Formats: sequence, C-alpha cells, structure tokens
Amino acid sequence: MLIPVLFSSFIVFLLFTVPIGIALGLASVLTIYVTSVISLETFAQTMIAGLNSFPLMAVPLFTFAGDIMGRGGISKRLLGVAGLLFGRFTGGLGMVAIAACLFFAAISGTGSATVAAIGFIMIPSMVNKGYDKVFSSSMIASAGTVGVIIPPSIPMVIYSIAAGVSVSGMFIAGVIPGLLVGLVLMGYTWIYSKRHGYTGDSTHYTLRQSIKIIIEAVPALLVPVIVLGGIYGGVFTPTEAASIAVVYGIFVSLFVYKEVDAKSLPAIAFNSVLICSTVLIIIGTSAGFGRILTISQVPVRIAEFILGITTNTYLIIFMINIMLLIVGTFMETNASIIILVPILLPVIQQIGIHPIQFGVIMVLNLAIGFITPPLGANLFMAVQVSGIKFDDIAKGIVPWIIVLIIVLALITVIPALTLWLPNILGVAI
Repeated sequence: MLIPVLFSSFIVFLLFTVPIGIALGLASVLTIYVTSVISLETFAQTMIAGLNSFPLMAVPLFTFAGDIMGRGGISKRLLGVAGLLFGRFTGGLGMVAIAACLFFAAISGTGSATVAAIGFIMIPSMVNKGYDKVFSSSMIASAGTVGVIIPPSIPMVIYSIAAGVSVSGMFIAGVIPGLLVGLVLMGYTWIYSKRHGYTGDSTHYTLRQSIKIIIEAVPALLVPVIVLGGIYGGVFTPTEAASIAVVYGIFVSLFVYKEVDAKSLPAIAFNSVLICSTVLIIIGTSAGFGRILTISQVPVRIAEFILGITTNTYLIIFMINIMLLIVGTFMETNASIIILVPILLPVIQQIGIHPIQFGVIMVLNLAIGFITPPLGANLFMAVQVSGIKFDDIAKGIVPWIIVLIIVLALITVIPALTLWLPNILGVAI
C-alpha cells in the first residue's frame, strides 16, 4: 500500500507540472496521511535535519562565486590563454572553446553557466570564421558538461552529502574524468574540422604579447589553484573554500578587472539565492521522502530485485547507466541525485563498486542529460546564445552524445580513472 501511494502520487504531481521539490513533499504528506508510516512532526524534523549540513553551505557560495566571476571578465582572460595554447591547431577556435570551458568549469561548478560564459563570446567568433553554427553550438553545449565534472562541482557536493562520502574525495576523483572529457571532445573537434577544412588561427603571437595575455589571466587562473590547492592541501574544507572563492571573486571582479561594480553585487547575490532555493527545497523534502523509503525498505527491495535478475557486475552497472541516462533527460540533476542515491547505493555496494567511482559515473550520466532532448538545459542555453532552432541543435548534438557515452563507458570499466588520483594523493575516500 505504501509504495504504490508514494510513487504514484509523486508521478501524478509531476505530470501536473508541480515542481519536483513540492511534488516530493506533497507525495510524502499524502503517504503519511494514508498509511501513518511516520508522524508529520517526524517528517518536518527530518526535512530540517536534511538541510542542517555544513558541506551544504558550499552550494550557494560556489553558485555566487561562479556567477560573479563569470560577469567579472574572467571568461575573456581564460579565452585569451586558451587561444594562445590551442588556437593554431586544426579547428583551433573549437579547441579554444573547449579548453576555455575546462578552465571556466574549475570556477563555476555548473554546466549552463559554462555554456553561457563561453558561448556568448565563442559562438559568434566561430561563425564569423566560417564554422557551421549548429556544429559550434553543439560543441559548446557538450563542452559545458565538464562544468559539473571538473571540481568544484555543485552536483558532486550534493552527491557527497547524499552518499555520505568525502567532498574532497569526490572533487579529486573528477579531475581525470573531466580532463578526459575535454580531450575526447577536442579529438572529435579535430576530426570534424579536418574533414570540413576548419583551419587553425594564423595569428602569430610575439613573446611580449604572449606574456601580456598570461599576466592578464593570472588572477583568473589562480582561482582553481587557491580553491582546490587549499582543499587538497588540508588548509581548509570545501565549504570554507567556497567562502574564499566568493571573497576572491569579488576582489578580482571589482578591483582587478573592474568589470563589475559594487552596486551590482546585491542583484548577483539575489540571483544566486533564487537558483539555490530550488535545490534546497528539493533537498529538504527529499530527506523526508527518503525517510519513508528507508522505513519501508524500498532501497533494500530494489537491490534484491536487481541482484535477483543477475549478479554480473558489468550487466548491473550497464542497466543502471541506461536508467540514469534516461532519468537525466527529464529530471533536474540535483533532484535526481538526491532521490536515486539512497536507492542505488545499496546495489552498487553489493557488487563491489566504490561509492566515489559511482558518484562520478552518476554525475557524468546526468551531465549527458544536459545535452539530450527533450529537456537538455545546455541545449536551451546554447539556443539562446546562438539563436538557432532547437530542432537543428537536437540533430547536431547526436555525435557529441555518442562521444560522451564512450567516455562514460571508459570510466565505468576502468576504476583507476576515478580512484587512482585520490589514492595517490592520500585524499580520504
């Protein structure tokens, strides 16, 4: 009785376009009313307890830091360095865009922000140089997926809280997969550009020009060094690092690059609060939702059901990957993590997959959902930036999805891609 009421009501609320956070809460309250599985007081206390988390404070702080740095001229300086390093290669502007997305991902922690910050500059530049607009837009949308894989990553913070694993461990585990995504995207860009005659940038930089570009970008390049270096060096926690990122971002944007004024800070902060409020509502209501699931032993039953089908590790993780790819196409990333981690964690532990490795697998799966119709947050952002039709980019994105699925397969079957770096650095996992 409990499980049908809980899940059927949740699905009905979603079909009526009720926001996910509210749908979780309403489904939970309805289930409590029908079955009396727990009291409403216990449900409310569980919601508050779910939000009472020190690591969770990093989410609004990293959001604010990424927003202010994106507006403060940092993306332009990162593009300058990327152009200096990669512009001369075949498909040089595409390489520059992907490299810039990697750099910006180490600042913003989100996918759509990366697409917006880099796309507004690079898509018009690529089109002016003769690149196909659909190709350019699809590439930027795909490269934006590294925003949630390269640390600091907000979905990885959410996963760490949901799975009870180290935030630092998740961050460092995402470095190699994030770089691998960037390299594979660059490889496909090179192949496509070679076939279509997209040559590199013929600009010859003198030593003086090169030094000037690098010096101007130093404040921007120091952001991941300070934030991630401090975390991995044990100087401060990820939450404290988020606070430092905010202070540093304000300083650089206001006093170094001077592209943001003090009067705009309240508006930027308010925008960050609006973005994070949705996530926090989902986290609170999902804590109560999860309490009901745990009491009714839903995760255990699902684990037993899956293991009853097969005990083959690769077949089970293949089925989970397919499910996550489908979920990522229609459900918000953080909500997916919060809802599914308590259900899937017992399964992956039974088959011997490390929770840190599974965290990266899960985040990459859901990141692919950023560029998969019918939703695809990165696709919509790329459409807004480039002005092309959604139908066109939906067709052009297919090869990029295949490329990212290849990376997903490698990360799934080769645990060392995620676990080697945390182990070698001695980061707790």
